[in-house]
Amino acid sequence: MANHPLKRTGSITPRTLGRRLLGWIIALLLVLGVAVAPAQAIAVYQLPTVSAGETTWVVDDANLISRINEGKISSQLSELAALTGNQVRLVTIRHFDYGETIQTFTDKLFDRWYPTPEVQANQTLLVLDEVTKTVGIRVGEGAAELLPADIAESVAQETVLYPLLEGDKYNQAFLAASDRLVAVLSGQEDPGAPAFDNSFASESEGTFATAAETEENRGNTVAIVAVLLVLATVIPMATYYWYAGFGN
Repeated sequence: MANHPLKRTGSITPRTLGRRLLGWIIALLLVLGVAVAPAQAIAVYQLPTVSAGETTWVVDDANLISRINEGKISSQLSELAALTGNQVRLVTIRHFDYGETIQTFTDKLFDRWYPTPEVQANQTLLVLDEVTKTVGIRVGEGAAELLPADIAESVAQETVLYPLLEGDKYNQAFLAASDRLVAVLSGQEDPGAPAFDNSFASESEGTFATAAETEENRGNTVAIVAVLLVLATVIPMATYYWYAGFGN
């Protein structure tokens, strides 16, 4: 009787194992959101340029404001510019790029859109970052005569943030900010910040990540990705050499 070599059935080759492992890693990365996260961060140069005098008043890159309310805000700010020469623009972004804070992002965007002191004079720019729930504001020297630093800071940190602390009320936040900025820059009395419901304070403290926490989480994710990529390379190679040694 002839001897026939035994055939392995259902065995996994190194190539098959590598493909399966790569598939598992891709699935895990999608679950962790790693594949999506880089697209969410934005650099200043990626936003459209809005120069002084243009009729764009709201740049809602994060899609947080309804079209109806964006229209209301734009009408208010257009009328303000026509009557007083003071121009206000409101910007939302998903998340600023690595190494930035919301204020450094706002300052860079302000300088990019309005490159000279003369152009900057009557400009006001307010930027909201959705991920960190932080707000930056920059006011030109001319506009600052009506909108001093303390009121500008209150608009950013109270008028805009209070509705967000009470439940992500983005439309309410920007409508209130527009109303207050228009009043102050028109020479009217400052209506002040809205009243804050303190019952939301304790819940909000644990809800919003600080910039440091966001960076720490990002670093942990990068470390996980690095380990997975190393495993995707090493395990198929080790399996191959094991099979080769076993065959010999």
